[in-house]
Amino acid sequence: MASRKAQTADEHLQPICSWFAKQGWEPLAFQQETWQAYLAGRSGLIQVPTGSGKTYAAVMGALADRLANPEPGLRLLYLTPLRALSRDIEQSIQRPIAEMGWNLRVESRTGDTSSAKKTRQLKNLPEILITTPESLALMLSYAGAKEFFKSLRGIILDEWHELLSSKRGTQTELCLSFLRSVRPDLQTWAISATLGNVEEAAQVAVGVDVEPMIIRTNLQRPTVIKSILPDSIDTFPWAGHLGLHLFEELVEALDIGRSTLIFTNTRSQAERWYQAVLFAMPNHADQIALHHGSIAIKERESIEAGVKAGIIKWVVCTSSLDLGVDFQPVERVVQIGSAKNLARLLQRAGRSQHVPQGTSEIFFLPTNALELLEISAFRNGLAAGAIESRRPLSKPYDVLIQHLVTLACGEGFKPNEIFNTVKKTASYATLTQTEFDWMLEFIEQGGKSLSAYPRYKKVIQTDGVYKVANAQIARMHRMGIGTITSNQAIAVRYLNQSKIGTVEESFVSKLQPGDVFFFAGKQLEFFQIKDMIVYVKSAKKKSTITPTWAGGNLAISDSLSHHLRQEIEQSRTNPTVNAELTCLQPILSAQEHISHLPSSNELLIECCKTREGQHLYVFPFEGRFVHEGLGFLWGYRFAHQHPATFTISVNDYGFEILAPKDYPFQKLFSHEFFSQESLYKDIKAGLNLSELTGRKFRGIAQVAGLVFKGYPSSKKTSSQLQVSSSLLYEVFTKYEPDNLLLKQAENEVLADQLDVHRLAKTLDRLSHLAIAWHNTKRPSPFAFPLLVERLNSRMSNESLLDRIERMKQQWNTK
Repeated sequence: MASRKAQTADEHLQPICSWFAKQGWEPLAFQQETWQAYLAGRSGLIQVPTGSGKTYAAVMGALADRLANPEPGLRLLYLTPLRALSRDIEQSIQRPIAEMGWNLRVESRTGDTSSAKKTRQLKNLPEILITTPESLALMLSYAGAKEFFKSLRGIILDEWHELLSSKRGTQTELCLSFLRSVRPDLQTWAISATLGNVEEAAQVAVGVDVEPMIIRTNLQRPTVIKSILPDSIDTFPWAGHLGLHLFEELVEALDIGRSTLIFTNTRSQAERWYQAVLFAMPNHADQIALHHGSIAIKERESIEAGVKAGIIKWVVCTSSLDLGVDFQPVERVVQIGSAKNLARLLQRAGRSQHVPQGTSEIFFLPTNALELLEISAFRNGLAAGAIESRRPLSKPYDVLIQHLVTLACGEGFKPNEIFNTVKKTASYATLTQTEFDWMLEFIEQGGKSLSAYPRYKKVIQTDGVYKVANAQIARMHRMGIGTITSNQAIAVRYLNQSKIGTVEESFVSKLQPGDVFFFAGKQLEFFQIKDMIVYVKSAKKKSTITPTWAGGNLAISDSLSHHLRQEIEQSRTNPTVNAELTCLQPILSAQEHISHLPSSNELLIECCKTREGQHLYVFPFEGRFVHEGLGFLWGYRFAHQHPATFTISVNDYGFEILAPKDYPFQKLFSHEFFSQESLYKDIKAGLNLSELTGRKFRGIAQVAGLVFKGYPSSKKTSSQLQVSSSLLYEVFTKYEPDNLLLKQAENEVLADQLDVHRLAKTLDRLSHLAIAWHNTKRPSPFAFPLLVERLNSRMSNESLLDRIERMKQQWNTK
């Protein structure tokens, strides 16, 4: 029987193998294994390096199945996290179809697809549809959703690691749960290149009641990391003191003839680096481009096409080019500043030599001398295979509320059926009936607090089926489908209406007519803002102002922090083991001279008195989010014994607590500071949790549909959205303190912003270390960046530089 099935599968795969042969290719073992598994009805996850042929591994089994069983209707749904990826995926799938003359149609359906094409698609869906989580959710909101997917056989989750631990991943899980209720035999295949918890990720993808198959490969993609080292290093480093100062060294190390992606961690950083590279290479301006998510899509598409054609050689970019856009001509990757995460660096490195068994080459340029420790840690972490894990969220109520209303907009839902369906997802496996009933009451009656307002009564129950109350609510809901919330994006256009991109409202609010800023690689003069559109004109006057976007603070991962501590230990025993540690010797020697270079079994604490007050510097090397929680926790525990007002600053290496002069830190310190007994209580008491929760609630209110963003012609400003969500937050806090969305907001603050789970593990680790307490006469090289971090929050850049230089001169004379 098994032999007959294998023979049938081989027959089905004959057209696929014929196309591979025409290309002069031999199918790789993992590709063949995936095709056989698909034809056998299995689901699972493909975990292979970037650029190894994952797309054809995932797709060809489904194509073979369709060619052997040519039934009409949608057969394969390909889900991608980025709209930009859909073009490449469509071209890759279309290639064998066109060359072999197969009777198959493949199309994309994203936010960039025209309304006319979307309408046509719903009347006659292609056999293969490429879409995003948001566009898929929107399809579920239409009457006839079950009819759309009745012939669906398979779904592919591309770049699954990017979706998995986000609300978009949760939204994807919920959409899949609906599709499986329509087609119980639906096959799911996730694709990922960089994941530490492969088994868990596979289980989340296929649902809790299916046994996933995991397909790996022995293909090796070596990653070569080279650092661009400064000629000399300041004894007292600070964040940003290198970076752009090294642009000449970067340009000298590269070759305009070799295709290169220059990655930055933020869009504003990309804008500044693009200016610097253009300044250094004025004769090659037509070969250098800028690419990030806020630039108009047509310009991004033009840049991507230019890279593939070999016309554009260097692209300064952000995570907009992290993922699977297929850039085979790219030979080299540059990382500006630490990627903070092993998986992120590996993903970006994989953009170069994007072919099986190619060697990825990445140049690292530090923005802070201490980041050289991180790149050395990256090298050792990757060698050890220490890739970070990504886990699904636990019961985000706002996403499920949105999903329920989405289904109610379409054919409606029966509570018992949808509850059982949702429970089969990893994110909601522990959802209780009480929680689900609360959500039903919330969308039907507005809950306890909003029952007097008709707009919050979104669904009505008829014969046991929940359907949307009216067409207007359905229209408003469809406009808000999705889980991405951020500062209000405002379109930027020339006076002739041609599009340039989008910036955040918080940046625009600071501009005056006539102000010049640098955006999308252009000098632009602000003219006016009208109907939520920023009108600009080209300007010749130079400017150093660039827009800033939210979400720029990345923190080192738990995996990287472990290897970072090992690097510090290495610097004690073998300080010249590599070029990075050798370059850092002036700083490390000064650290040992002024204070101490901690071993792996020590916690370094420094105490220093200046004219500002008494400084306590603590160095757990666990990342800025953990340090933020730890700083507030210790601040509270100090103040509980000896009341005082503290100022706290953090970075990835440690935190500073600044107290009034002669504050007795050492006298008050004890082993109780590592206690987890009242961890949550102390954290809540140690910071203004209500303010942080209120800010987090704003995004939750948007996802849950409590705040309407406005119709396209009259978008609300972010300040209006904030007022609406603030009012709701106050109402719930006062009249409905057990509201699940309030509970979610608090949990997200503790989990996301303060990383409390990791904080608890850190306290446990620190409790087993020896305390290396050092009273210093001035801040050490490790402490200096923390001091600058605090000063930077209240000084202009120019006065900050003056202050830093003055402090260094004072200390060097002592």
